[in-house]
This record gives sequence, C-alpha cells and structure tokens, in this order.
Amino acid sequence: MDQQKKNEIFENAKAWVLEAGERIKNNIDSPRSIETKSNPNDLVTEMDQETEQFFAKKINDTYPDHYLLGEEGFGDEIEDLGGTVWIVDPIDGTMNFVHQKRNFAISVGVYFDGVGEIGLIYNVMDGVLYSAKRGEGAYRNEEKLPQLSEERPLNQSILALNTSWLIPENPHVDHKGMEDLVKKLRSTRSYGSAALEFAFVAEGLLDGYLTMTLMPWDYAAGSIIVREVGGIVTRADREDLDLLNKTTVLASRSNIHEEISKDYVRLKK
Repeated sequence: MDQQKKNEIFENAKAWVLEAGERIKNNIDSPRSIETKSNPNDLVTEMDQETEQFFAKKINDTYPDHYLLGEEGFGDEIEDLGGTVWIVDPIDGTMNFVHQKRNFAISVGVYFDGVGEIGLIYNVMDGVLYSAKRGEGAYRNEEKLPQLSEERPLNQSILALNTSWLIPENPHVDHKGMEDLVKKLRSTRSYGSAALEFAFVAEGLLDGYLTMTLMPWDYAAGSIIVREVGGIVTRADREDLDLLNKTTVLASRSNIHEEISKDYVRLKK
C-alpha cells in the first residue's frame, strides 16, 4: 500500500470511527434491544448492528474494491486476506456497553495482503482514540506513545487476564500453569474489552494481555498498535496469529513475552 493511499484511508477511517462514536454516545441512554449469540453472556444490541452497518456502507461507497470482515455479519465472506480488508468490531465490550455504559471501544484494523497497515481503537465514552500506521508509531489522541520499557521483570508486571482460565474445567489451558503465572505477577486486571486491553498495553498501563479465545475483530487493530510501540503479539504458543479464525493471543512487552508463553502457558490439545 503506497503512502498516499494509506494516509487517505487512515483519515477516512479516523473520521468514520469518531462519527460512529458520536452516534453511540448520543444514544447511550436509549432503550436497548439486547439479544444473545453463542451463549447467554455473549450479548449483541441493535447499536452493535447499526454501527457495523454504518461502516459497511461507508467502506462500500468509498472503496468498493475493499472487503469487510465484521463481527455482526454485515461484511463479506472472506476466505483469505488478499487485497484490502477492513476488520471491524463495532462495539468491543458489549456487556460493558449494556451494563456500565462505558469501558467499550470501536476497533478497526485495515490490512493489505495480510499485513496490518492501520489500527484504530476508540474508547468512546472517554473520548480517547488510539491509532497507528505501520512504521509510523502509535498515538493516544495526538500524543505519540513512547516505546515500551524492557526493564520491568515479570514479577513486577500487571497482566490483563480473564480469571476463567484459572478454573480446572476450562478446556483451553492447564489451570495450574495459569495459577503459577498469577502468583508470579504483581497483579492482574480484566477490563471486559479486548480492544481496550490492547490499547492499555500499548500505552504502558498494562504489561501484557493473555487470552485463550479471541476473534480477529477483537485484536486486528490492537495488534498493529502494540507492535508499533515495540510490543510482541502472537498466539499464546508464540506462533503467528490467524486473522481468519478464533485463536489464543499473547500481547506484551518484549522482555516478558517468551517467559509467559514458555514457562506458564500449557495449552490443552
């Protein structure tokens, strides 16, 4: 993707994210139509659907040769990442949106032939936009984020981690290794929005984020932003991410990444 085209797409994507965020904010107290998807805790609202439709129309009208991979099904049937693909989560953290009316984000990643070129995460209610263009660093609003420190060891680190992975019955990872990891860490956090957890890693508020089940729209933007500040983003087994399927994800400062994966994460087959 040439620089002029990248800049144009970035500016359009930024404008659309801010516009979508304003629409959500203006309707935050409106009555909600709430449904469930894969399980009773996997919520979707009419605002999720309307916001994805908003992006679908903007992208199709402006870039008819681009593709959309979206959470709510208003995009394209995509079998590979050839060409320009927008990967969109209209509201990441829908449970927070419904119950708290905050701590949710709009997440937009733009990929060209499988390479992440543009990432945008908008913390709607706080009015904070995290953004990155590949090779140009990452920003919190207009302030450039510094490169992540490599000095803090694991025992002084804070990791975003869902405590469900500590339960013996979980089907994804050995709980004993996860218990040992929690004991090693200074502390853990769970914000209920993968996009915001990526953003907080990039900002240095968290030292890492580990999860066993994440969809492409949850991490497409965040992985670009974290990498632009020197972080590492892979699957939990340190293999490359799969941008077309559900996967494990480990995003962290570079000096603790291998230690977490190698010494504590024992995935179940």
